[in-house]
Order: sequence, then C-alpha cells, then structure tokens
Amino acid sequence: MSPNGPGGRKRGVLFDVDGTLVDSCYLHTLAWWQAFREAGLDIPMAAIHRSVGMGGTELLDHLLPPGRDKSGDATIKSSHGAVFATFWPALRPLDGARDLLAQCYESGFAVALASSARKQDLDVLRSTLRADAFIHAATSAHDAKAGKPAPDILQAALDAVGLRPEDVVYVGDAVWDVYAAGGLGIPTIGLTCGGTSAAELLAAGAVETYGNPRELLANLRDSAIGRLARSS
Repeated sequence: MSPNGPGGRKRGVLFDVDGTLVDSCYLHTLAWWQAFREAGLDIPMAAIHRSVGMGGTELLDHLLPPGRDKSGDATIKSSHGAVFATFWPALRPLDGARDLLAQCYESGFAVALASSARKQDLDVLRSTLRADAFIHAATSAHDAKAGKPAPDILQAALDAVGLRPEDVVYVGDAVWDVYAAGGLGIPTIGLTCGGTSAAELLAAGAVETYGNPRELLANLRDSAIGRLARSS
C-alpha cells in the first residue's frame, strides 16, 4: 500500500518553478551573465540559459573549467542572487500556472514545489503565483546537499508530502529536471515554456511535453498526471 500524503492523499504532482510556473529563465540567464562579468568571466548567454535549472554550485561546475580556483564561486552566486532580486518586481506566472496547481489540488493530488532556487527567491516566486492554497509543500536549495541534476531536492519534496517515487509525476522545463527525476524513477512531463525544446526534453527522458501550464491543463486527463490518477 502507498503511504498517505497530506490529508490522506495517495498520489502527488511535484513542480519545478522557474521556467515551469513562473516566466523567469531568461532573467536568471541575465543575472548569471552579469555575475560572471563582475567576476571577469565572459560566458555566452546561450550556454548560461542551457544550464539554468541546475543548482548554483552545479551550474558553476558545468560552465567553468575543471580544476579552477573555486574561491570566487560564493561571490559569483551572491552576485547572481543580488541581480536576480532586482528582477523580482518583473516576475509573472506563466499562462495557466495557478489554474494547473488548483486543478491538481482539487483532483486529490498532493502538490509540492521542488525547485533549485534559493529559499528567498522561492518565497518570492510563490508570492508571484498566488497559489499557496493549492500547495502542500515546497523545497528549495536550502533543503538539499546537492542541486539538480542530483535528485536530492525531489527526494526532499517526496519526504515533505510523505509519498514514494512511484506515487508522483514531476513537471519541469529543463533537461536537469528530467535527469533529477529520473534518478528516482519519477516520470517527468516537460514544458517548453522555459526555452528548452520538446526534442531535447524527450531525449533526456521526459515522458511527454506541452507548451506551457495552460496546454498541460487542457490535456490533463490524457497526460501522465491523468494516468497516475487512474492508477490503482
């Protein structure tokens, strides 16, 4: 028998936030680009964008040379956070994000956010969504030793709602989301609204893709979420 999540819910949907529910991937790209420039590093925006979704430490390791002096990494991460904070007033939910969370909640799922964001950024993202009534738990970089593509943050979300990997579906926008979920055997629905193509998400292992939260909501019954709802 499956363990019961909040309110006795036996199934759940986990969500990434940046690029999946909130239109913020390109703002993160710009913030990292500026942080690198302040550190005297010229990293192309295209390379940065393709790395957004990783944890901060993992992103630096992915983009910067191996064997480098890492003494400046904390400063780069702090600079990214400071620049991204200037964009907080510009953050907007992606089309259908709140409605998708509400429908999953009302359909009897435990709903959790599983994000690589810093806790203070996640708090602002949640405020942007205005959907706390439909969210049972939220985990951030603060809750994991390693960021995506490691599965730690998703495991923390599972623990927070008391469910197992086979009881949930994950929704994300980056290949790093797919890899993180795959590490736990969780199927991932990919959304292309974060700027990663359907082909890339499917190649990484996503079970299906949609353009944005609204499109997933319109096809919810036939999606992996709908199949999970009908599973015994």
